[in-house]
Amino acid sequence: MNGYEPLWSPYVAGGVIGLLNLFALYISDNPLAASTSYLKISGLIRKMVQGDKVLENPYYKKKTPEIDWGVMLIIGIVFGSFFSAVLSGTFAFQFIPSLWESQFSSQWLPRFIIAVIGGMFIGVGSRWAGGCTSGHGISGVSQLSLTSMIAAASFFIGGIITAFLVYGL
Repeated sequence: MNGYEPLWSPYVAGGVIGLLNLFALYISDNPLAASTSYLKISGLIRKMVQGDKVLENPYYKKKTPEIDWGVMLIIGIVFGSFFSAVLSGTFAFQFIPSLWESQFSSQWLPRFIIAVIGGMFIGVGSRWAGGCTSGHGISGVSQLSLTSMIAAASFFIGGIITAFLVYGL
């Protein structure tokens, strides 16, 4: 180990995220949220293939696919996670998480299929709910949005039920 703690206290991490949310709102007038940015990245990729034809899509008429604050946030999350893992000494390539392997299978294909299906559910669900867990759970709740409070409570309830169904008591 190199003197860094491998894991942050959830209380410290939550406090830091809360402060980052306030800072983001103050500096950029943008909340911490990710799902719209993933769609913008998808639009940017489609634009490389289709050119400006992608702008005929009704969604992309409202949310122009461009590199903006949210897209940079996503890039920062990826690089920040990588550097944090490297600095803490916990970075490792792991195709099959150990909990998945012990509960289900050590084969990569079932894990890949479930991850893709889960990713699709998350994508559709975040659009259906009008935002993702970070958008509702962090930014929306901090702005006292009733809709976000209901969404965040639903995320937790759904997660608890899913954990019991998948992993049992």
